[in-house]
Amino acid sequence: MADYKAPLRDMRFVLNEVLEVSKLWAQMPALAEVADEETAMAILEEAGKITGEVIAPLNRSGDEEGCSWRDGAVKTPEGFPQAYRTYAEGGWVGVGGAPEFGGMGMPKLIGAHVEEMVNSANMSFALYPMLTAGACLSILNHASEELKSQYLPNMYEGRWTGSMCLTEPHAGTDLGIIRTKAEPQADGSYTVTGTKIFITGGEQDLTENIIHLVLAKLPDAPAGPKGISLFIVPKFLVNADGSLGERNAAHCGSIEHKMGIKGAATCVMNFDGATGWIVDAPNKGLAAMFTMMNYERLGVGIQGLALGERSYQNAVEYARDRIQSRAPTGPQAKDKVADPIIVHPDVRRMLLTMKALNEGGRAFYSYVAMQLDTAKYSEDATTRERAEEMVALLTPVAKAFLTDMGLETTVHGQQIFGGHGFIREWGQEQLIRDCRITQIYEGTNGIQALDLMGRKVVGCGGSYYKHFSNEVKDFISAADARLSEFTVPLQAAIDILDALTAWVIVQARANPNEIGAASVEYLQVFGYTAYAYMWALMARAALDKQEQEDFYVSKLGTARFYFARLLPRIQSLSAAVKAGSESLYELDAAQF
Repeated sequence: MADYKAPLRDMRFVLNEVLEVSKLWAQMPALAEVADEETAMAILEEAGKITGEVIAPLNRSGDEEGCSWRDGAVKTPEGFPQAYRTYAEGGWVGVGGAPEFGGMGMPKLIGAHVEEMVNSANMSFALYPMLTAGACLSILNHASEELKSQYLPNMYEGRWTGSMCLTEPHAGTDLGIIRTKAEPQADGSYTVTGTKIFITGGEQDLTENIIHLVLAKLPDAPAGPKGISLFIVPKFLVNADGSLGERNAAHCGSIEHKMGIKGAATCVMNFDGATGWIVDAPNKGLAAMFTMMNYERLGVGIQGLALGERSYQNAVEYARDRIQSRAPTGPQAKDKVADPIIVHPDVRRMLLTMKALNEGGRAFYSYVAMQLDTAKYSEDATTRERAEEMVALLTPVAKAFLTDMGLETTVHGQQIFGGHGFIREWGQEQLIRDCRITQIYEGTNGIQALDLMGRKVVGCGGSYYKHFSNEVKDFISAADARLSEFTVPLQAAIDILDALTAWVIVQARANPNEIGAASVEYLQVFGYTAYAYMWALMARAALDKQEQEDFYVSKLGTARFYFARLLPRIQSLSAAVKAGSESLYELDAAQF
């Protein structure tokens, strides 16, 4: 298995040459003070070192050992606690955190690339700081100043971690039916009682305290999702002076035995009258959770991309070294008994598919992160509103499409290895197992598609979608004629997506089943079209630089492959959308 090397050259290209982020940051005073091109590159280079040298070497051993549970305590794999301390001491847990509470205050555009590196290196390890960052975001935006001051500094510092306690045995996507209860106490605290499942990092041996964010219902709460509140429930209570007090009544009942991410503790958490404090106002829990949801869902999409990148690095090294048969045009390595398998058309198809999806995905998640930064930091109200609507539209696409393509990419990597890809010590099968969860948690990809189609497209009459469509068309109109090999198929793709959008909006008026029937294929068409836009932007940035560096030659060649071999997938997907919902209801439930 190849050593992980952070794709810093491609990250620099996306940030500096494609998106020109320094210009964006300069327009936002809050970011202009902390972020510039030089700072961003220094941070990413250091992140590349720690992820490659400290965290990546624990990936396979962590998978082999996994986490263990005994008498309510969880032991993470050998080396994880030491690596976490090193990671935390570098300030990486709080890279995007608020400076007033000890965070670095970096834009999401930088934090997203750090996330990619740590997930490529070791996704199980990455989940601990990722969940902490999500918990911090909810606390920062919704908790009282007292709670922020009490919890955020130690969480950003990495001394304490966070967990998100949402799901219950009977309630996954439908959080409105949760049963966990919170009873108000005379001192302003609450007692929280209930069981939560699938809680990443609910118990571990990395830090001295764990801060659980728990969804629960007050005694007088209205039914459904409008009756959900959010509570901070620490593993150890925190004294007034900031020191740790007695153990709270929050315990890990067991850990799950999973297909992948075995180094991440996935816990059943029992809250037996645990002491907690409300975040925001009563019955506002979902609003507090959704503050971090766009960031977390983008983060999960980045996980899929990150594993695809690791798979590609392994596969391309193997394809250059493994000799097998001769090229169709005759021997290429005449001094050897066979040619490296990279000469074979099908291996090249898989490698180029991986490369095109990885690099297109990296540009796309960066583009979405840019919208998040704009929505948060722009001082112009109209600009912020547009960015917020773009974030709402693009987040389900980023989560679902990046992870779908991540699984495809990891499978291609395994296939290139042939039989060795099925053997554990080569590492490719672990990437597939780890990647599979990304399509499931933080809302399954089917739920993401339904959110996109139902809420973000049909629900607003296509108004959010018009932001994206108009931007693509404006780019095409302004493009140099030399880009026509990319802009002509991009125009055809956006025309297809425009037509599908209008078709579903009309059909849904007469038949509500059309939204769910169309949603998955529609999201896929959207994803391929969004990647086409990213590849056209990258081609523009590379077009006049081919003489400078092979990097740009490679970039243009990969762009041509994407438009020739991957973008045409939208044709069959579009046909599936327009086939309608009738065939889904031909059978009664008993006939399945």
